[in-house]
Amino acid sequence: MRPGEVEGLRCDLAGFVADVFGALPRRDQRRWGECYLRGLMLDGRRKSIQPMAARLPDGNMQALQQFVNQSPWDWSPVRRRIAERLVKAVRPEVWVIDDVSFPKCGKASAGVARQYCGAVGKRANCQVAVSVHAATDRASCPLEWELFLPEEWAGDGPRRRSAQIPDEVGHVSKSLLALGLLDRLASWQLPVPVIVADAGYGRSVGFRLALEARGWTYVMAVQPKEIARPAGAEPYLPAYGGLGPPTLPRYREAARPLPDLIAADTVFEEVTWRQGSKGEMTSHFTVLEVRPSGKEASRTAQEQGGGRTGWDGVLPLRTLLVEQADTDAGPTGYWISNLPASTPIAHLVRLAKMRWRIEHDYRELKHGLGLDHFEGRTWRGWHHHVTLVTAAQAFLTLRRLDPKVRTPA
Repeated sequence: MRPGEVEGLRCDLAGFVADVFGALPRRDQRRWGECYLRGLMLDGRRKSIQPMAARLPDGNMQALQQFVNQSPWDWSPVRRRIAERLVKAVRPEVWVIDDVSFPKCGKASAGVARQYCGAVGKRANCQVAVSVHAATDRASCPLEWELFLPEEWAGDGPRRRSAQIPDEVGHVSKSLLALGLLDRLASWQLPVPVIVADAGYGRSVGFRLALEARGWTYVMAVQPKEIARPAGAEPYLPAYGGLGPPTLPRYREAARPLPDLIAADTVFEEVTWRQGSKGEMTSHFTVLEVRPSGKEASRTAQEQGGGRTGWDGVLPLRTLLVEQADTDAGPTGYWISNLPASTPIAHLVRLAKMRWRIEHDYRELKHGLGLDHFEGRTWRGWHHHVTLVTAAQAFLTLRRLDPKVRTPA
């Protein structure tokens, strides 16, 4: 935005800041929060503190540095209030789980390590964050974030102290980070819609089972190498040999990769799920019922069945959505869901494909609001910056959705 446009929003922005930053105890903290948001929304190549302060008429680099990097304000109540307002306005059909990377130089920034970096498409020195977004076809916005801490940081005391990483923060997988974010959002009394994620999360059987244990529904992309059995597969109980514990039920047929479960005569239905910039988004899909297998799935089903003696060997049925973009070629996409197989296929496809919406978020967050422009190194500073960027995008999203606003931001 140009300076005149941002100045014209100051009254509305002040009301927004008074609401979402109401938990901050000091007036000067709320003042610099509002100033930082204006800096993020102003046009400019870099959205780090020094150039933002230079562009703002009331900018003060030292005060903004202190507010973001040293001030001990708690970002959780701010994010909670943003999430409450956005969920009410957006009315999301799905929550999308994803992770985003931030290329970095050096080794001092919190959580930086050589790991896969989606921003450059290969392993590189970067930070990675896990996020949860509320989304519909018309709007989306991040609700919660967490910085991923690689394993090499877990026992590196000097580096942890330099980056001010709290003692309770350790290395956990991205799927566990995502589960923690979902639990936090649910604890804020936000209604949990269908949860959507790519194969990086869908391939974790433990993650899917944890969602089911909480009573949540999901549509997760999975890789073709995931193994399962047909819906009609039935276990049998081999004769007891007389030695050791009782024999567990087992299946006569081995679990197979997902492509092997699709019969040659399977009918794929043409489905259109949304209007794209170049026309209707259309492909061919089919729905099957399968029994996800593997050690983790079998162990969990056994535990839910009461242990070794109480398990009947029946693996739970799940819905498999398969995409075949070209009818003359093989399948190109797979999604596992705990929604019933009777769910209309068009609805399943819409949910599975709604993950595209967060690409709008990342484009606005990175290119428009400087999500990846933070130059600080501390854990607190990173989370403060991400919270402020989220607040800026939330303010713009709420304006876009407000029917009383003549010109959407």
